[in-house]
Amino acid sequence: MTPKSSIFFVSILVLILFLLPLSSQKPDQNRTPKPNPSAVHTELTNYGFPIGLLPSTVQGYSINKTSGEFLVDIGGACKVTLPPDNYLATYSKRITGKIVSGRIAEINGIRVRAFFQWWSITGIRSSGEDLVFEVGMVTAKYPSKNFDESPACEGKHSAS
Repeated sequence: MTPKSSIFFVSILVLILFLLPLSSQKPDQNRTPKPNPSAVHTELTNYGFPIGLLPSTVQGYSINKTSGEFLVDIGGACKVTLPPDNYLATYSKRITGKIVSGRIAEINGIRVRAFFQWWSITGIRSSGEDLVFEVGMVTAKYPSKNFDESPACEGKHSAS
């Protein structure tokens, strides 16, 4: 394999490993009702995205309605361990980017660790019932319904 095809293969694999466990989660029929989404989670839906793109620990946010530039304060770096292989996804204490209807670009602060390397999610597009995740030039598509619930952070880490 050439170096470019190896990077492409690893990037796709990383996205699959990061997002596939989320798609296999089944709702618990006996759980208590979820609290209403926060203002930033509601803001995501106003732009055509599900609330599950951000963790439930969001403490604040700001958005420039003209440029679309945003900042989300998570309150501290957090992680989500994805079963069954224990891949680690991290959210920095601050996530930045630009958002317009159906597109989030220039994302900084969301990563997944696989094969001893951190991979940054750089963009997300809404495409009908799907979300298209970008890692540089590589993309992967997943049903947006996989992100209907905000993940809870398991703890803090120092690699933000």
